[in-house]
Amino acid sequence: MSATKSIVSGVTILSVTGIICKLIGVFFRVPLVWLIGEGSVGIYQLVFPTYTMLLTISSAGLPVAVSHMVSANLSRGDPVSAKRVFKLALRLLAGMGIVLSVVMALMSGWLSESFVHDPETLPGFIAIAPSVFIVCVLSAYRGFMQGQQDMMPTAVSQLIEQVLKVAFALPLAYAGQKISMAYAAAGALLGTSITEAAALFYMMILYKKRNATYDKLPVAETAKPQTDRSILRQLASSALPITLGASIVPLSGFVDSSMIMSRLAQAGIGTNAARELYGSYSGCVINLINVPTALAIAIAMSLVPAISSAWAANDKKAVQRQSMLGLRFSFLIGLPCSAGMSILAAPLLHFVFGRTLAPENFNAAVDLLTVSALTIVLFTVVQATSGILQGLKKQKIPLYTLAAGVAIKIALNAILIPIPDMNIHGAPIASIFCYAVSMVPNLIYVVKHTGMKFDYNRIIIRPLAATLIMAAAVFALNRFLPDGSISLLICVTFGIVVFALSAFALKAVTKDDLRAFARRRRHA
Repeated sequence: MSATKSIVSGVTILSVTGIICKLIGVFFRVPLVWLIGEGSVGIYQLVFPTYTMLLTISSAGLPVAVSHMVSANLSRGDPVSAKRVFKLALRLLAGMGIVLSVVMALMSGWLSESFVHDPETLPGFIAIAPSVFIVCVLSAYRGFMQGQQDMMPTAVSQLIEQVLKVAFALPLAYAGQKISMAYAAAGALLGTSITEAAALFYMMILYKKRNATYDKLPVAETAKPQTDRSILRQLASSALPITLGASIVPLSGFVDSSMIMSRLAQAGIGTNAARELYGSYSGCVINLINVPTALAIAIAMSLVPAISSAWAANDKKAVQRQSMLGLRFSFLIGLPCSAGMSILAAPLLHFVFGRTLAPENFNAAVDLLTVSALTIVLFTVVQATSGILQGLKKQKIPLYTLAAGVAIKIALNAILIPIPDMNIHGAPIASIFCYAVSMVPNLIYVVKHTGMKFDYNRIIIRPLAATLIMAAAVFALNRFLPDGSISLLICVTFGIVVFALSAFALKAVTKDDLRAFARRRRHA
């Protein structure tokens, strides 16, 4: 398989796997809420952002740097240096993982009492702490495999995590529920640690099986083995900006896990009610939002290599063409997903979580999803513009713009959530401003650095017109049909057909666009 086909194949594998994993993650929450209730899910969701933040700090940048360096060394015919990169990174990640796991366990009392302001989270912090070390080591193996242009092991390990989570986390959560809400959440989190360990075991076995074949790879006569100091310097310089950029959104969730509970208390909402509201928002609404955003990540992933290649070849017309296509498809995907999920918030939540949410929490979740769905298009465009800027070697720009957006989000959370009539409904409003603040300057810088003309008609107005036609049709049909799963399926299918016909009729998308997009996917 050629290098370009390997890249596209890898992107396709990881994109499809990402969507599947997100879907499994969403439907994992359904029996979880049913088994342990919104209160325990709220405890579970309060713990998870801290875990995600520590993981991002420790393992977001290094595996990507390992992948790049392994690939570069192999392309030069130097598998010895590639193996040395992996072994050094493995020791670094294992060391960082041990430290952060111990810190998380030792600070679990402070995190539960003073940070998330809920003592019931203490067992959960302890249960998830080992997973930080496990995932750090796992990410080193993933980076090494990806550097060999083999994405399948990463995809399989991700599926192992998600599938086994259902097998282990749900029974442990149910067992914990017999003790208390705190132990129900801790059981689900312990299940996560077990599934990560299973994924790591798979990668270690695979590595051992392939090691003998790898060691037989020929070494080019021109290959000059790298020193440990040189490798460490390259790892640090490559990993740091990636880690900083990747940490911004988890940092936002990390801060949210502290702010929302304390601000809800200021709004006069008791601890149990606050837990349930937070569980409905983060465990149900945000998980539904995350499914279509997997498409946004896939767009960004495919844009980076395409634009990097054109930019390296100094082909400005290709850069502009790829950027225009990426922006148009981000709006063509984001706008109807936002509108559809917002209009169908009630039947969608009823279909997925209706039998598990209490009536008052269900109504709150409907209102939250109706507003939160609007972030899909903003997030999609932010991801696309970030991908374009990264392809242009301007990765610091999306780092700064997203940092500004997160700062706005934190400020608005602090202002809006304590308002009694607003409470948790301020959180999605803050998220909308967060991504809007990031999106606008990203678009400006894309136009500036690509030299492209921003065609409002083709990029925004035509997709928006097709979306409005679809939204009106789905809204009317949803009012006409009775409640039920079949009605939801009819509305979704009808919406897709109406949007597709409207998009072609309004020339928001043409046959030439589809052929060009297919060619870009093949040759990226």
